[in-house]
Amino acid sequence: MTSRMLEPVRVGIVSVIIALAVAALAGCSFQNEEKIWEISGGIFGTRYHINVVLPKDEQRLQTLAQGIEETLRKVDQTMSTYKPDSELSRLNAREDQSEWMKLSDPLFKVLQRAVEVSEMTGGAFDVTVGPLVNLWGFGPKARPETIPDQDELNRLLSITGTEHIELDAESHSLRATPPQYIDLSGIAKGYGVDAVAGYLDSQGVAAYLVEIGGEVRVHGRKPDGSAWKLAIEQPNGGARDVNSVVALSSNSMATSGDYRNYYESEGRRYSHTIDPETGKPITHTVASVTVIADDCMTADALATGFNVMGLEKAMALATRENIPAYFIVRGQDGFEGHQTPAFSSYLVQ
Repeated sequence: MTSRMLEPVRVGIVSVIIALAVAALAGCSFQNEEKIWEISGGIFGTRYHINVVLPKDEQRLQTLAQGIEETLRKVDQTMSTYKPDSELSRLNAREDQSEWMKLSDPLFKVLQRAVEVSEMTGGAFDVTVGPLVNLWGFGPKARPETIPDQDELNRLLSITGTEHIELDAESHSLRATPPQYIDLSGIAKGYGVDAVAGYLDSQGVAAYLVEIGGEVRVHGRKPDGSAWKLAIEQPNGGARDVNSVVALSSNSMATSGDYRNYYESEGRRYSHTIDPETGKPITHTVASVTVIADDCMTADALATGFNVMGLEKAMALATRENIPAYFIVRGQDGFEGHQTPAFSSYLVQ
């Protein structure tokens, strides 16, 4: 995954796709045999694919599909910057941001984790960089006609930083030093994955794989007892080649990279990932960062923060904190892979 913006829903009706065809058999001895079924649809300007391990039951699959769609639409309606009536948009548009505003539990939870990851990464992950994201044309606003000048960057840098927002854990409220524009694109999609996983848990689904735009969470095992194998994409921006493969059974995985969401202007390439320290798109040689964590919003946020930090600083932090992380770097002779000690046990290829 790249830390892509939340965009309007493009597919309104979820479709249930049978991933594995079941042959017509004369007897009924296989009626309760568990197989992998796929539920797919569109959200956040991308696609989701949910694999569930269940016996054949079309009614239950339809019910799950409807529940998944509703779960994701609630996340979108809470955290999208593309929807003017979302909870986050209303928070950003408040006339007096210095007053406490009570937040929904999901929005407070995501903001709380965002601040924690910001502190861990020394501010490399920062949800207050929304004005800078918009300035560079990676938010709801159109791409700028000219590259932002340093004076404008300095002005916005002076009002960004998580020190400008304050959270109250008891009342689940937030107040800020105005003007603030919070952008959750580096963590909300991961939370969406977690929300779907929570819904499937509540429905008694014991084994599943949830994937939204490349962010993944798995639980349990496949019908044959094996772990879920996931590919880490080669960040070449063209053909979707595989760089490495990992095996997970009860983990989440997220990837942040600069190879899909970018634009070029006057011969220069501008990544959608903004460095909160400079206010500019990142320019180092790290092409993608993959992080494994218990929950997907943490993996999502850490991957984004590590991508901003660059290889040396991020590798040191991830190693010190025992975080499984895998970095793909552009070298003179092609892509190079670097992994933390904690990541090696997940690699199968």
